Amino acid sequence: MSLPLEGLSAVVTGAGRGLGRAEALELARLGAAVVVNDYGRPGRDGSGEASAGPAEEVAAEIRAGGGRALAHTGDVADFPQARALVELAIGEFGKLDILVNNAGILRDRMVFSMAEEEWDSVIRVHLKGHFNTTRFAAAHWRERSKAAGGPVYGRIVNTSSEAFLAGSAGQPNYAAAKGGIVGLTTSTALALAKYGVTANAICPRARTRMTEDVFAGLERPDEGLDPLAPEHVAPLVGYLAAPAAAGINGQLLVVHGGMVAIVERPRVAAKFDSKQETFTYDELDALLTPHYAALPTGETFGAVEVLGLKRG
Repeated sequence: MSLPLEGLSAVVTGAGRGLGRAEALELARLGAAVVVNDYGRPGRDGSGEASAGPAEEVAAEIRAGGGRALAHTGDVADFPQARALVELAIGEFGKLDILVNNAGILRDRMVFSMAEEEWDSVIRVHLKGHFNTTRFAAAHWRERSKAAGGPVYGRIVNTSSEAFLAGSAGQPNYAAAKGGIVGLTTSTALALAKYGVTANAICPRARTRMTEDVFAGLERPDEGLDPLAPEHVAPLVGYLAAPAAAGINGQLLVVHGGMVAIVERPRVAAKFDSKQETFTYDELDALLTPHYAALPTGETFGAVEVLGLKRG
């Protein structure tokens, strides 16, 4: 019996540790050949011994299990290096079928204290990094589709966050970047559908090196899998990358702790029409002020209820 991703190739960014590592291993387990991307060069571990670097270590782990994998240590937020990453997968495996964008950083601070560099660096790695790889993968699929005269196989899985859905007071840069990724995802889904490509986004919750401070107060269980383990997220990524998910496009899913929640698109809650050619201040005051006064105190566009989702 063949594996669902057998014969397919994938790129996973930020895959040297944490979520990306779990996702790369899952794609390989399902049969995909994987390019493991993680920014940085080989160095030395804590004991002073030479280290191959996290990307190569994950690639070696995949190869040791009988899979095909190689490492890429470039910066996906750098346009030429993102191109080189996609070209590496195509050159090594003949084509690219799956792109999982996971690479990211945190520079948490309240908006009134945030430095320009803290804003720029997070937007650069998360949002520009997602765009860069998507741009070159999309061009590859469009070119293949034109050559084939019809749809080809292509899957994009992007990484958003509950920080975008619910709002996160101490992460204006991160929440903005993750919201931008959802916009990028839905735009890409529409643009590439005719070529046979799907693009979806996930909002994962996991204990990783990047989020260790965020979840510092949540203890690991003495037995069983940690509800915040990245291994809870990886199967959904594998599924969205597979042929079975061909009918899922432009969607947003929350995943953690043995639970997957499908997030509904925004809907219009109310509509007001002016009784003259255009609105006046007084008319807007008469319509909007009582409307918002009737809502629960503190309610915003943010969907804070997603933070309470758990396996039930």
